[in-house]
Amino acid sequence: MNRIRTRDRGWVRALNSVERPADRLVCFPHSGGSAAIYRAWSSAMPADAELLAVQYPGHADRMAEPPAGSVAEMAACVAEELLRLDAARCSLFGHSLGALVAYETARVLQDNGRAARCLFVSGAPAPSQAGGGTTHRAGDDELWSALRELGGIDPVVADDAELRELLLPVVRSDITLNETYRPAPHPEPLQCQVRCYYNTEDPLVDGARLGDWAAVGTGRFSVRARPGGHFRLLSDPTELIADVVEVLAEREVLR
Repeated sequence: MNRIRTRDRGWVRALNSVERPADRLVCFPHSGGSAAIYRAWSSAMPADAELLAVQYPGHADRMAEPPAGSVAEMAACVAEELLRLDAARCSLFGHSLGALVAYETARVLQDNGRAARCLFVSGAPAPSQAGGGTTHRAGDDELWSALRELGGIDPVVADDAELRELLLPVVRSDITLNETYRPAPHPEPLQCQVRCYYNTEDPLVDGARLGDWAAVGTGRFSVRARPGGHFRLLSDPTELIADVVEVLAEREVLR
């Protein structure tokens, strides 16, 4: 089977082993996150569903590589690897920055005749509302403090000066990509359903505006709210995983 494996150090990493998958779930990390944050999802996947996660350049075992220049560049690279895989129903999940990369990847896949089955987006405003902000220009102390307040930094790591020095450039680069993102004008709608998740105590997301995600696809649209902050995905993903898996288990997706 043509699968991108971890040792290849490409963009897409297989987190479970399914010889002939009927479904494929591709997960995209948040700013500063790595493919490893989705490893715990593998045990919850249906037996016929392959779990893949994206590793951004500059992260984890790709730390020596220069960061990507734009969300569109990231999407093009991920889609190129996915298009080389055996055909299977493909759904995409992304949190925060990952939601934008997942959306843009779905657009590239559709342009190449491989429309996604479902786009799952979490903790992110719709593309039309995304971008903007000056957090990426903040000083190191201010940026690190903001990340700690959001819950995006492990307390064990937060006070480690060496790790902070290593991680800050990576996080700043990702936030820059997020804040400088601009969607294509008048994009072709995705031919798939869109399922949107947000946490009610997330200061980065306006729940009242999440309906704007409906415009990116022609299929069924739904929003799921949970209590918690921006990074509940990291501390307590059980309910979220169960909901995603429930959708994957549907044999037919309502258009």
